[in-house]
Amino acid sequence: MLKPTERTRANARRGRSDPTLPEAVFWKFLRDRRLEGLKFRRQLPLGPYIADFACPSIRLVVELDGGVHALRLERDAERDAWLTANGWTVLRFANEAVLTNPALLFEAVRRHARLNRG
Repeated sequence: MLKPTERTRANARRGRSDPTLPEAVFWKFLRDRRLEGLKFRRQLPLGPYIADFACPSIRLVVELDGGVHALRLERDAERDAWLTANGWTVLRFANEAVLTNPALLFEAVRRHARLNRG
């Protein structure tokens, strides 16, 4: 796997210090390991990309997508393919899902965790 560049690391630090509202809501829930006891990291550099949230122990990436992602479908598909080829599972959710019905998102992550714990 490629090592993250200093630029990627700097962008990740910036993302951690200035999260979107959906990211802040999701992180508030994850921060205390309230999701199956798993440790998640936010804005984690993975090769040339930055994962919104990642759980290294089960190799899970959770992406929260705003409206701009509708314009970046091809780039997101390339990114997901790279992450998958490097052993990660990617779950994508619209920002609105976090804000309107976060229980569905958390249940999807829990289900993945139960199926993929080693």
